[in-house]
Amino acid sequence: MASKKQSLLREASHQIIAGGSAGLVEICLMHPLDVVKTRFQIQRGKADPNNYKGLGDCFRTIFRTEGVYGFYKGILPPILAETPKRAVKFFTFEQYKKLLSFTLLSPGMVSHLIQARYMHTHTVIDIIHTITFTQPSTFAQARTIINTDGFGLRGLNKGLTSTLGRHGVFNMIYFGFYFNVKDAIPASQDPRLEFMRKFAIGLVSGTVSSCVNIPFDVAKSRIQGPQPVPGEIKYRSCFQTMALVYREEGYLALYKGLIPKIMRLGPGGAVMLLVYEYVSDWLQKNW
Repeated sequence: MASKKQSLLREASHQIIAGGSAGLVEICLMHPLDVVKTRFQIQRGKADPNNYKGLGDCFRTIFRTEGVYGFYKGILPPILAETPKRAVKFFTFEQYKKLLSFTLLSPGMVSHLIQARYMHTHTVIDIIHTITFTQPSTFAQARTIINTDGFGLRGLNKGLTSTLGRHGVFNMIYFGFYFNVKDAIPASQDPRLEFMRKFAIGLVSGTVSSCVNIPFDVAKSRIQGPQPVPGEIKYRSCFQTMALVYREEGYLALYKGLIPKIMRLGPGGAVMLLVYEYVSDWLQKNW
């Protein structure tokens, strides 16, 4: 009994450490593209004088006006949130896979159920994260939000529905696609080919998920970011924001920032799953 308990604790610690490592590595590598994506999404049509002419112009402008540090603005909130969140998510995902292995639920549906549990905490971090892309200090911004708007749906929980939609849709497709396709494609005995197989599946998983959930991402950025007129709330709710963006700026505006998002979450999704699997395997062999 004691040995079984120790085995379960060791397995849980492996999953938590591997999940946290995957989240930290992915954030540190891909964060600059997250900054670029959000800068694109908070633009408001051709009338916005701060519009970027393209992806290259956005990179050059940030580097010229803010330096290298500009690409890492707002990195502290996702590190503080995503590292423990992904540790818990991967751990919970593995446990729920065991519990639900006797049901007809797919891994994607399991992921969707797990993800809903953590969206509230992530929304709080997301609003600080989004605003910090254009502001100097994470903690100063958090204090300002709390002092001005409190903890409710106009404060730290602003954009809750769009955050639920963004992460729920992404993870349902991301995990479901990855685990189903990985099981369908035979594994290779060659370590290099096996690495490329997993990377390619993770890349496609992240890319497809990004294409499907980006309207929620645009809505989240508009709701949580600076409003066009100070003191006047234009973007109030998820679907109201989507409809307003569509009506004023057209259908393609709901896909603003898609290229940097794919560049970030395509390889980022592959990196996260690969780091998780390889760290988990290393821990099982050496600890």
